[in-house]
Amino acid sequence: MESVVLECIPFQFDPEDLGKKLRLNGASPHLREALRLGEEAQKIGKPRATYRVAFIDEKDDDLVVIEGARFRSRVLRVNLDRAQRVFPYVATCGAELEEWADGIRDTLCRFWAETIKEMALRCAHAALERDLEERYRPGNLARMSPGSLMDWPLQEQRPLFELLGEAVERIGVRLNESLLMIPTKSISGIRFPTEESFESCQLCPREICPNRRAPYDSTLFERKFSGKV
Repeated sequence: MESVVLECIPFQFDPEDLGKKLRLNGASPHLREALRLGEEAQKIGKPRATYRVAFIDEKDDDLVVIEGARFRSRVLRVNLDRAQRVFPYVATCGAELEEWADGIRDTLCRFWAETIKEMALRCAHAALERDLEERYRPGNLARMSPGSLMDWPLQEQRPLFELLGEAVERIGVRLNESLLMIPTKSISGIRFPTEESFESCQLCPREICPNRRAPYDSTLFERKFSGKV
């Protein structure tokens, strides 16, 4: 089945939200310049996303084969225990904003630009979620991303990109030699149906993480994923 490609995603940044994220209030002499960058980015930004429905061929102890693509992860395997279909995806702020930010030389402005790129990425991800819901009505979904856990390292980006095929190139995303995505403000993963809520953060002991979505559960792996009775 072909991938869905979302290319006409509007990017409108919220000035108040940007000010909060950058910790700049109305009295800050830097706020005007940050908002100027936001307006500039809004004119050229083209966030994009792609996803598809894919069906599971095979499941083994720590292996899942999805339409020929082989993924090795005990956590992913257990999470997909009752699943028959999944939704691999990639979303990005877009190559236009990557090039724009790369051209900024001032260190502080470069930092602000990275935050603006994150806002564009969130627009892409939100559009992806809306389209997926409207098109497939999948019910409650959880997600996992390659590199988010030692159990599912960045090397798993390769089969994920294989599943999505040429659609990833169409939205302007590629993997560098370290298997990191370019543009840097891009996300990838697999969304899957679940009866229980799950976040990879629950298995990650990293104490300081600005993107943490759930508290670390030190006993969860042993209870649910180890395979021990």
